[in-house]
Amino acid sequence: MKSLSELSKRSVRIRAAGAILVFGWAFACHGAPAAGTDESAGAFLDRFRQSLWAEPTYIEFDLRQMPRRGDEHLFRGRLWGARNDAGSVTRIEVDVGAGGFTHRVLIQSGPDPAIWVSDGPVAGVRSEGAELAPLAPGLEMTPFDVQMPYLYWLDVDLAGVARIRGRTAFNYVFTPPAEFSSESPGIRSVRVYLDTQYDALMQSEVSGPGGNLSKTLSLLELRKVGDRWIPKDVDVRNEVTRDKTRLSMTAVAVGIPVDPAAFDPSQLGAPLAKPPADRVRSVAP
Repeated sequence: MKSLSELSKRSVRIRAAGAILVFGWAFACHGAPAAGTDESAGAFLDRFRQSLWAEPTYIEFDLRQMPRRGDEHLFRGRLWGARNDAGSVTRIEVDVGAGGFTHRVLIQSGPDPAIWVSDGPVAGVRSEGAELAPLAPGLEMTPFDVQMPYLYWLDVDLAGVARIRGRTAFNYVFTPPAEFSSESPGIRSVRVYLDTQYDALMQSEVSGPGGNLSKTLSLLELRKVGDRWIPKDVDVRNEVTRDKTRLSMTAVAVGIPVDPAAFDPSQLGAPLAKPPADRVRSVAP
């Protein structure tokens, strides 16, 4: 396993091999260098938007609830990601202890985001407040962290270029529109660090109404699966309570066919078969 700083030394060889870094929920990384100018930062942001689920992907993952005080709890989940005419779309299924992956969330990203939720064998119901609800009880990770609606907010500033864990990243600050703020007043802005060499979200920071940091999402580790670098662990930390959720990928399949019905809200309650076993690659712990 290589650290992010070690990967920077091998970036040319990785690009030549045609490898792709993939984190289905938050980012998909490609070998795409960018210069440190405002103009290139804007083009880079647009390319990043288009890179999300550039290939249909299936992922199995663990969600570990890690409170500052009290016992940890583990939830298992899986997801399918693809693109449609509206942008990237993600179907998440989590086992919340009700007998299988029965809690299902359909997340449409893009300029017109939407979320549907289904618990059990029922159609998905559109929920206007679901973006900030935990993916499972007690977790810090929410559909907002997957949907990333801030990527399409029009009020965005390039705050410069920063170093994040040894990597050079564009530093963007997104301010929500009035409509979003009226529904979610707890979010004042979102600062995002995008790796300048690969289309990769290194870290995001949510600020609350007073401007204080309220939540941080951080890429921690990468593993190589076949010819692809897969973000292995991602932390989401509540900066007020210091409680944390760690997402760890356990298996992945990239470039698989996905039935469009998987992303139909009316079919969200119907079981969905995982890809053939020979297409699913384990991610070493």
